Amino acid sequence: MNAAIRALTRTAISHHMEVIGVHNGYAGLLEGEFQTLRRRDVGGILQHGGTFLGSARCEIFPTKEGQKKALQQLQNHAIQSLVVIGGNGSLAGGWSLQQQGIRVVGIPATIDNDVAGTDMTLGVDTTLNIALEAIDRIRTTASSHKRGFLVEVMGRDSGYLALQAGLAGGAEAIIIPEVPITPEQVVDIVRDAYQRRKKHAIIVVAEGAQCNVERIMAYVNERQADLGFLLRTTILGHVQRGGAPTAFDRLLGTRFGYAAAMALKNGQSGVMVAQQQGTITTASLEYVTSHHSNVNLELLEMARVLAR
Repeated sequence: MNAAIRALTRTAISHHMEVIGVHNGYAGLLEGEFQTLRRRDVGGILQHGGTFLGSARCEIFPTKEGQKKALQQLQNHAIQSLVVIGGNGSLAGGWSLQQQGIRVVGIPATIDNDVAGTDMTLGVDTTLNIALEAIDRIRTTASSHKRGFLVEVMGRDSGYLALQAGLAGGAEAIIIPEVPITPEQVVDIVRDAYQRRKKHAIIVVAEGAQCNVERIMAYVNERQADLGFLLRTTILGHVQRGGAPTAFDRLLGTRFGYAAAMALKNGQSGVMVAQQQGTITTASLEYVTSHHSNVNLELLEMARVLAR
C-alpha cells in the first residue's frame, strides 16, 4: 500500500492536485484524521509493508449515520475525490460514497486476491512468497524426521493463497473453503503418501476451510498409528502479512498509484484501477462490488496429479 500511496501522492502533486492522507481508514475518515501529504512526506516508505497511514475496521461506516458523517467530513475539508485502497469491503464503501456525489477511485489490495475485475491485488505476491518460504523450511524438518505437517495459511473465505502456496510448494494436499473434504479423506492422503515411501506429507490448509487444522487433528489424535507419519501443525497466521514487500508488489503498487492519480486527472470516477493480462486499466466499481473473483479449481486438480 505504501508504494501506491507514494506514487499516487507524487503523481497527483505533479498535476497540481492537493493530496490529503486519511489516517486509519474509514474510522479516521469519520473522525477527520487528515494530513496534507507533500512529496517528502511519502519518501522512504516504498520498502515498508502495510501502510504508514494506518488501517482500522469501522463498523459504523456502512450505516446511514456513518455515511452521513463521512460525507460531512469530506465536505468540511473541501475534499472532492477519494482514493480507496483495500479489498471488497473497502471498495464497496467507496462505491456507496460515489453514489452520493463523491468522486471515487479504488485500488485493490487484499492477500486473498478475490476482487473482481483485476488479475492481481496488492499484497498477494508478498504474502505468497512468505508462505512458500515457510513451507520450504517445514519440508526440511518433515523430510529429515519423516513427519506429516498441516500448514495453515490465511484465507478466511478464499482458498487462493493456500492453493497457490500448496501448488508451488509441492504439497501432498491442499484444503480450501471452496471444495469440501473430510478428515477421513485427509488421513487417507497422508497414509497413502507414507505407503508410497514418501519422506514426508505436507498438507496446506486455508484457515477458513470447514475441514480446518483443528478438526483434522481432533480426528487423527486417536489414529496416529494408522497414518505412518506423526502429524504436526504449523499455523503461519499474521507473520504472512508482515515484512518488506516483494519487487512485484512494489511495482504493482507504484503502477496502481500512478494510474489512480491519472484517472482522477482525466475526470474518471466510480472505477477501480486493475491489472488485466499485464496491462494496467480500470474496471467499473459497480461491477467490482457486485461480482466475486473465484479460485481456479483446475489448479487444484493439477496439484492432485503432481502430488502423486
